[in-house]
Amino acid sequence: MMEQTSPLMRNLRRSGVWFVASVLALAASSIGLSRSLETETPTVSLALDPLNVNALIGEITNDLNDASNAPDLDAMLAKLESALRFDLADARLYSLIGEIKYRKGEKDRAYEFFDQARKLSKTEIHALQRSIAHSIEIGDLPKAVREIDMLLRRWPDRFPAIAEGLPTILSSPDGYQAVLAAIKAAAPWRTNLFATLRRTPEGLDSANRLLLDLKGSDAPPRSNELSAVIGGYILQKEYESAYRLFLFSLTDEQRKLGGYIFNSTFEPVYSGKLFDWQLRDQSGLEVTFATSQGAIEGEGGATVRFLNTPVKNAALQQYIQLPPGSYKVSLAASARSLKLPKELFWSIRCVGPAGEIARFNIPEGTYNRQALSLDFSVGSAGCPMQLLKLDTAAIAESWRFRYVGTLVMHKMSIERLSS
Repeated sequence: MMEQTSPLMRNLRRSGVWFVASVLALAASSIGLSRSLETETPTVSLALDPLNVNALIGEITNDLNDASNAPDLDAMLAKLESALRFDLADARLYSLIGEIKYRKGEKDRAYEFFDQARKLSKTEIHALQRSIAHSIEIGDLPKAVREIDMLLRRWPDRFPAIAEGLPTILSSPDGYQAVLAAIKAAAPWRTNLFATLRRTPEGLDSANRLLLDLKGSDAPPRSNELSAVIGGYILQKEYESAYRLFLFSLTDEQRKLGGYIFNSTFEPVYSGKLFDWQLRDQSGLEVTFATSQGAIEGEGGATVRFLNTPVKNAALQQYIQLPPGSYKVSLAASARSLKLPKELFWSIRCVGPAGEIARFNIPEGTYNRQALSLDFSVGSAGCPMQLLKLDTAAIAESWRFRYVGTLVMHKMSIERLSS
């Protein structure tokens, strides 16, 4: 005979089930909320779920990075060691314990934890950065470069964190060869490397050497890398080095366009380098290059179309390097219905204290292949490099001064005059 259950007992059982279900639901809700907050507010997340390892790691990482407060290293260490008992496979815990021991002066123990972190995860970011610094410190530079390559392939935004170690690495033959080998092996951080090296004279020397060694390899210098180093030399006022590197960078086809003015016929080939034509976006006009062989009615060259608006400055320039002496600059140009409310002119200015050394104006109207020229000289001092620029005399973009019509510049050249 089955035992009868009283209504009271049934209610108590239902209440117990409801209570357990409520507790489980609340716990699940707290864990879920903790997960959602672990990135933005790890301290709050940890209060909701003390076992949330992600929140613990976030909280301790934030405290270690907070330069305004001295962290309680012992308290942090106790929390991490407690968490480690429940999760022996989380590389981040070993890495943070290593960091705390490093800051406490226990470096040998710290590197043991960093090594363990990297056994669990080869790209654990903090352990890897500490390992790079240690490899540089003990002079194992090939290992440092391998670790840098590993770090930056996984964490490309960490390049600034390792940039300060690059001069030390590149100053050593072993380190230099390791960096060169990494670049040849398609290191994705090579562009950042050249952009960083261009900032100092020592870095420029290393960058220039790397570019020379990459010439003819399976990973030849890229245009943006050459431009970065050329620009770096100019910033350091090493103009001859900048120009030599530009000449070195030219292909056999590009060398045919050489001269005091590079690409004097405005062929539609752009290297992006400062000693080539520089075109920039400019409201009020359009600039296009066309080869003389494929141009309509023989109007090859640079075509400037003015759009019936004010034009302050223009969009075409090139750095040149003329030794001291006497010169003639010549331009063959055509125009259609060209109206210039303010002057439109080519100028040659010294990159230095000497300022403008030549200027000739473009005439208005309609004409075909008109020859323009001007004699000028470059002094023996204060003019190590020059800037050739098409410009307007407009000071402000007033709608009273609107430029209209088309100018075609077929060829522009500079020749040295005999003394």
